[in-house]
This record gives sequence, structure tokens and C-alpha cells, in this order.
Amino acid sequence: MRVKMASLTDQIPEPSERQNIPSKIRIMTPPPDAPANADSFREADEITYVDRKMAFICSKGNLDMAYPALIMAHSALNAGVHVDVFFTFWGLDIINKRTMDRLKFTMQGNAAIHFPTLEKYYPGLGDMHFSPSFGALPGMTKLSTWYMKNELQKMEIPPVRDMLEQIAQLGANLWACKLSADMMKLTPRHLHKCVRGIVDADTFIEMSEGAQIIFI
Repeated sequence: MRVKMASLTDQIPEPSERQNIPSKIRIMTPPPDAPANADSFREADEITYVDRKMAFICSKGNLDMAYPALIMAHSALNAGVHVDVFFTFWGLDIINKRTMDRLKFTMQGNAAIHFPTLEKYYPGLGDMHFSPSFGALPGMTKLSTWYMKNELQKMEIPPVRDMLEQIAQLGANLWACKLSADMMKLTPRHLHKCVRGIVDADTFIEMSEGAQIIFI
């Protein structure tokens, strides 16, 4: 297969040997006699897949759109799954060295927004949905971003930059979309050192053949 890409000058971590082992999925199910709202789960039988592949497509540059792919990729790599991550359109902000530390979280356009921390002040307040129009108020995007980053920090989830380095060290292949990079005037020097290259859509489709594709 011929891969068309612009190679990066920075050092790329070597792929992990984890990708050469069969991956296992652990299915967690409630005990048969557990109530519907049970908090505890037991481990069911393991299902083993050989040469399993996953491809994540990151198309958005919001903070809450970056973490789902990075966290799932991390989990997949730990299970021995081969992982490719393709960043396209605004998803390039996740790997752009100038923007990756400034990703925002906004209430606008999110009808499901609520703040569980408020539950400690008044019962039921943590489940109350706020109108997306609140996001238009001055300072609300900054406040929402601070809140999300603070909650992630409490859970010891690293910043986006560190997450990229972690999944690359585990063996993930990170790719930037050529069309989007050209449109946004981005070159390899603008991208995180762990990005393996800038590829076109045809090349990524070739590389992801047989993979489970998750579009975010």
C-alpha cells in the first residue's frame, strides 16, 4: 500500500508491541438477582478477537469532543487493539500545538447540559438541565470550560496534550487530514510531535480497511 503523507521532523514514538497480541473484550453484566439500579457488576465470559482494529475520526475541536476519542483509544490500546486516529476539520485543533491547550466547552447547542456538582447544594439541582441560551451570556464559556477541566482533573484524567503522548506511546497512529490542513494553512511544524503524518482521505480509507470506525 502506498501511503501519501508529509512526514514530521519531530521524533515519533515507536509503536507498542501491544498491538501484536490478541485483544480481549471484558463484558460486564449485572448479577441475575440485581435490582435495575444496581451499582455493582460482575465480569462475564471473555470474548477474544485476533487482529482487531479501531479507527477514530475526530471532526470537532471542542473539549468535550476531544476526550471521548482519546479515552476510548487509550482503553482499546490497553486491550491490544490496533488504533488509528484521524483528525479532520475542526478536530485538527486537538493536535494543533497552538490550540490544543485552549480547547473550550460551551453550553450553546447542548440541550443536555447540567452540572452534577450542584447536587450538593440542593437535591435535584444536579440533574436540572440548563437552557443552551445560557451559553450566550458573557463569561459562560469560560466558566463551563473551567468546570469541565476541574472535574477531569479530580478524576486524574490528563490534559489533551498528555493524552496524545500517552496513546502514541501505547502505539496509536495519529493522522491529520490533508484537505483540512491545507484549508486551515497547517503544516507539519504546527502539529503535535506524535502525529505520524498528514494524509488524504483515500489513504486513510485504505489504512482503516477492516477496522471498527467511530466518528466523533
